[in-house]
Amino acid sequence: MRRTITASAPTGTEADGSGPAGTLRTEFPFELPRGYVDGSGTVHRDGVMRLATARDELVPLRDDRVRENSAYLSVVLISRVIVRLGTIEDVHPGVVEDLFASDLAFLQDFYRRINAEGHTRAAVTCPSCRENFAVDLSGGGRLGES
Repeated sequence: MRRTITASAPTGTEADGSGPAGTLRTEFPFELPRGYVDGSGTVHRDGVMRLATARDELVPLRDDRVRENSAYLSVVLISRVIVRLGTIEDVHPGVVEDLFASDLAFLQDFYRRINAEGHTRAAVTCPSCRENFAVDLSGGGRLGES
């Protein structure tokens, strides 16, 4: 059973992961750098990841694939918390296995940001002018685009 306390899109100063009036956001939109290519050649880039539960982190540890290869843990874990990827709503480990490495790395970092840090913003420094600013990693524009 999937519960969302607030389904509204982020507005205002919700960079800390809270929603309007202090409600907790449990789902976060994202956009993959490259995108998942399905069997028919359709590219799926936008998606939604939900906050992980304790069960999400414990269940994969009983998975035989994880026991044989600990690196497979992130594949199973990411597949449990992605609610939707493009038009795909049944995101299973096979889908995550077929992601480009850069997309898997993006999702691992995104998972860490929303679950450990509670937000989707990252502090960055412009390589040209050295100005510090924050970017929202949850989707929309890609880095370097305005």
